[in-house]
Amino acid sequence: MTLQPSQLRSALASVIDAATGKDIVTAGLIKDIQTEGDAITLLIELLSEQQSVKDALAEQIEFALRNAGQEHQSNIGKVTVTFAEPTKKANEQVAETGNPLPDVGKVIAVGAGKGGVGKSTISTLLSVGLGRLGYKTGLLDGDIYGPSMTTMLGLGTEESKSEEQMLLPFEVCGIKAMTIGKLVEPERALIWRGPRAHSAFNQLATQTKWGTLDQLVVDLPPGTGDVPLSLAQLLPLTGAIIVCTPQVVAQDDARRAVRMFQQLGVPVLGLVENMSYFICDDGKEYDLFGKGGGETLAASMNIEFLGSLPIHPKMRVAADSGSPLDYWEIDDTVTASLDTFVQNVIKVAEQTEPNKPTLSINS
Repeated sequence: MTLQPSQLRSALASVIDAATGKDIVTAGLIKDIQTEGDAITLLIELLSEQQSVKDALAEQIEFALRNAGQEHQSNIGKVTVTFAEPTKKANEQVAETGNPLPDVGKVIAVGAGKGGVGKSTISTLLSVGLGRLGYKTGLLDGDIYGPSMTTMLGLGTEESKSEEQMLLPFEVCGIKAMTIGKLVEPERALIWRGPRAHSAFNQLATQTKWGTLDQLVVDLPPGTGDVPLSLAQLLPLTGAIIVCTPQVVAQDDARRAVRMFQQLGVPVLGLVENMSYFICDDGKEYDLFGKGGGETLAASMNIEFLGSLPIHPKMRVAADSGSPLDYWEIDDTVTASLDTFVQNVIKVAEQTEPNKPTLSINS
């Protein structure tokens, strides 16, 4: 006698997919189960293309099935696990398996193809700008290799706290925020491989007591590596904002970031051009990095252009002093550009169809 369908499902529910942190039944990874005599054949849909990941999962599945066979005194013959290409993109799969943050309305990722374009600044200003308008907003510093929110939000003297095994976010500038920069030594270099980075990001996102939020803004590390993939596999994203500067080399990398989110099934809300221009004391405008590159790129890729933000010496002062609200006190030009950007994000986010997660289990 072999295992019954309910016993099979129960056994397979003990196998955890490292990418999502969910069991393979809840995550909807099992596409087919065939039994013939005491032999069991499974078809698994897995996002990862790494053979080592597939081999490890296959071993876990066979181990779980043979343990269940011993428990229920059932014969388990040959176990065959084959893998199929995913029919749905990473973030589309997450939308079907359930939101680990059910009290968060929208999740907006802020990414960039390269470092140095002001992505963390944009994430901070978007979050604080939403808070100024009365939205309950959270900011997750997902740049776990180079967290900067400790400085930009003035959290240097704040102590990290927890409650009921959950991290308590810092409440500052009208928003809630969490950064790994407050959980490790200030000068410690976080030299982490992919699985450790995924685990750290998962903990920050899902083990923080966010409460009810209208939006959660996630500041991602630059590039197209592990953390953006982890985010797409963890939370049903409303969309992503791409940050670039006007010069061509920044546009090239921003284009790759757009394609990455599209490949992951994440809607691209639009692109914002940072450091667009500098206005001198005499009122003359200088295009330090060229002009209009971001808007041109957005038009060529058929995505929204969310606005352009200037460079101003007082912006540096506000960032270094951890006083992001001071950005709105610099001058009318800066204030207008910030408000336009935030309003544009609100508009496109509201137009994006919200994810409606459902629980799907294959029998």
